[in-house]
Amino acid sequence: MSEDTTIGGTSRVEARLAEIGLTVPEVVPPVAAYQPAVVADGVVYTAGQLPLVDGELPHRGKVGAEVTAEQATELARQCALNCLAALKHAVGDLDRITRIAKVGGFVASAPSFTGQPAVLNGASELFGQAFDDVGRHARSAVGVAVLPMDTPVEVDVIAHVA
Repeated sequence: MSEDTTIGGTSRVEARLAEIGLTVPEVVPPVAAYQPAVVADGVVYTAGQLPLVDGELPHRGKVGAEVTAEQATELARQCALNCLAALKHAVGDLDRITRIAKVGGFVASAPSFTGQPAVLNGASELFGQAFDDVGRHARSAVGVAVLPMDTPVEVDVIAHVA
């Protein structure tokens, strides 16, 4: 790591996260035949990340039924942390990320729930906190019937790397 992108041996991105009490977790191992992230031509594509914490889902079910919108927003934030872990695993140093270009979010929703964009703000706001302007991105927030492991939220990222 170069001296101008680190603070005491810690990446600037990870230092920003530490200021809000967060650390980048270990990358979540794939649960099927895929990689957590792939780099191609200067672009990093993460697999969809679930809100796993120490291998467990904090909540299961549909947002607007078994899971509140507030809980789902926190789950989206955890998905974003897991995306950061996948990015770090792929590129080594999060300070190499030059742009979070696109965030895709899926929310397992009760039929009447329409707050998917607000739920995905949990992820979007974390990327902004971690990367400042580099974290500003385009986004999709899609309501779906069901997600793997009955998770309420899944997030993936497309990022540019130097």
